[in-house]
Amino acid sequence: MKQLHFRHLVNFVLPEKRMKEIASSYDVVDGPNDEGEMFTRPGILVDAFPSPYPNEEAARYANGGANPPDLSVYTTAKHEGLDYIFALLLGYRDPPAGIDVRDGLYYNVYFPGGLIGMPSPLHSDGLVDYEDGTPCTKSQMAKDVVNFLCWAAEPAHDERKLIGLKAMSACFVGTFIVGFWYRSMWIGFKTRRIDFTKAVM
Repeated sequence: MKQLHFRHLVNFVLPEKRMKEIASSYDVVDGPNDEGEMFTRPGILVDAFPSPYPNEEAARYANGGANPPDLSVYTTAKHEGLDYIFALLLGYRDPPAGIDVRDGLYYNVYFPGGLIGMPSPLHSDGLVDYEDGTPCTKSQMAKDVVNFLCWAAEPAHDERKLIGLKAMSACFVGTFIVGFWYRSMWIGFKTRRIDFTKAVM
């Protein structure tokens, strides 16, 4: 989640105070300092989500040799991203007869080629307790994951749409005011005719 920062979740997921506590629980590598050395410090709201892996090699080792993608932009970067992720999360099956799956790979009917290095993250029902009593099925959890990734790809989506709506409304009102002013005031000057005639002696 390289493009998602703790500040994006403030007031959307948790209050600012709680998000500061969560951010400070992570150690972030920063620097260099005045001596040219890198150092660690508690995380703050402007920091990006920390990676679960220290480097690309560790990420590949933990995922069967495949480097996991940046999930903060995956829904927009992948064609039919939302439907694809939902299907992928629920597409783990036992391999059919004749399909040889080597160690570290898993069979998924929706993954190109059928073999994926990521184990099923939703391996059973009941992994999450919903406060409102919603049944915790794999389908429900996959839906929640997809909705979160969709929001994470564009955290400012709703705000941007609202600003656009306000701008369009302002343009409409401005057009009405200018049109009214033109018809009621300026049109009189525009259509006025002034004739110059010789004075009668």
